[in-house]
Amino acid sequence: MSEAVIQDPAEFDNFNSFFTRALVPGTRPIDDSDGAVVCPADGAISGLGRIDQDRILQAKGKHYTVTQLLTDRESHRFVGGSFATVYLSPRDYHRVHMPLAGKLLRTIYVPGKLFSVNRLTADSVHGLFARNERLVCVFETAQGLMAVVLVGAMIVAGIETVWSGQVCPGPAKARQLVNYSGAASPVELAKGAELGRFCLGSTAIVLFEPNAVQLDPFLQSHSSVRMGQLLGYST
Repeated sequence: MSEAVIQDPAEFDNFNSFFTRALVPGTRPIDDSDGAVVCPADGAISGLGRIDQDRILQAKGKHYTVTQLLTDRESHRFVGGSFATVYLSPRDYHRVHMPLAGKLLRTIYVPGKLFSVNRLTADSVHGLFARNERLVCVFETAQGLMAVVLVGAMIVAGIETVWSGQVCPGPAKARQLVNYSGAASPVELAKGAELGRFCLGSTAIVLFEPNAVQLDPFLQSHSSVRMGQLLGYST
């Protein structure tokens, strides 16, 4: 609690407000080295590397496809690119931030299951992240397209974004695409700016086009990370 803006738990209106609490400015410094791409969230790396022939590594021996994950008309642009998956446990800071500065082009709500996304489940459930409910956010950046995927999970009370609040797909829970590319007031976010938040532990996946980002070679599966630290370098 010493990192939080509000440090007395009794001052929060409800548990979700406590759980998604803001941190004191400067608590998560944003790497400002030349060309730095930063980690979007606190947590642990559950997978990272090259997107090989449309396949993203989930766990040893288990993959899912970019097409299944994004359900986007331009999914093919990420084939041969790079990805990083960050698992946020219930103890982690639960806001997700921008790895790079970007302009929001569209969001896609994809209905699905609410499997747990912890390491045990990721090791055992095939195509986990492409089966769970999620919000796909597609951005235009100086390095090409970037997708940030907020994956729902068991007991997650909601996914929120800074531009539209809580994602409410309605009782039908059908796939829903919202186009922001021609908005009169475009959504433009700086590197390190808050993008959205989870109301309980979950997963954030970030994808880059080929030859856009070189991931930090010191990061490995299960590495602990903090929002704002170096994820890689733009190329």
